[in-house]
Amino acid sequence: MKCIFLVTAKRLKQAMIIFTAILLGTGMIYSERDTFTVFAQSSKDKGPQAIYKVDTKDKKIALTFDISWGEVRPGPILDILKEKKLNNKVTMFLSSPWSQRHPEIVKRIVEEGYEIGSHGHKHDFYSKYTDEEIRNQIEKAHNILTDLTKQKPNLIRLPNGDFDKRVLRIADEMGYTVIQWDTDSKDWLNPGADQIVKNVLSKVHPGDIILMHASDSCKQTHIALPEIIDKLRAEGYEFVTVSELIAGSQVKTQDLN
Repeated sequence: MKCIFLVTAKRLKQAMIIFTAILLGTGMIYSERDTFTVFAQSSKDKGPQAIYKVDTKDKKIALTFDISWGEVRPGPILDILKEKKLNNKVTMFLSSPWSQRHPEIVKRIVEEGYEIGSHGHKHDFYSKYTDEEIRNQIEKAHNILTDLTKQKPNLIRLPNGDFDKRVLRIADEMGYTVIQWDTDSKDWLNPGADQIVKNVLSKVHPGDIILMHASDSCKQTHIALPEIIDKLRAEGYEFVTVSELIAGSQVKTQDLN
């Protein structure tokens, strides 16, 4: 017996649409121009994990800035933070090559009392590196930042927000805690100051770690920042450093399976 299968053009089109939807659904990852990180919360994993918020009912939040390029934007942002009396309540994650190129800005950050974390050395995806290369990148940044700031950073936000279990393990072995974020201002998209404000205020919550940037590529951060600070204070939020936020609190961590 011969079996003859007829597939109409309409049915073929429907099948292709369904197949494409399945591929998109199973292949979806979280990605941004400045962020490429795939997370999966792992309650069973007892190894080192990345902190992205703390579990608290207190309205405390950590405002953080990554700096990896340029010399125009940091000044105005530092001016605003000092004017708002937040210079000792904000955490700055500094790229070590940037810090070498701009020691005078680093000096100001130190003198004004900001908490300083590492943003690594080469701005690349560390999860693709060998163990030795990962260790080398973290160590280079550590030595440079320690020399420039006369402090030994113990917090790190990895370049591109990228890590895997090996990166987490090696960072932990080197005395670092990996810090991510739960609210992304998306200021790196330059979507307009109003949208940056909305991105923060629409998602902020107690125990939040907020991501912003003080690099020259982010041209609207300094415009949005005063309104963000004022409105968060009006809502009863208290600004603290990342270290203050996680001290004595139950942290929420995420890790790769």
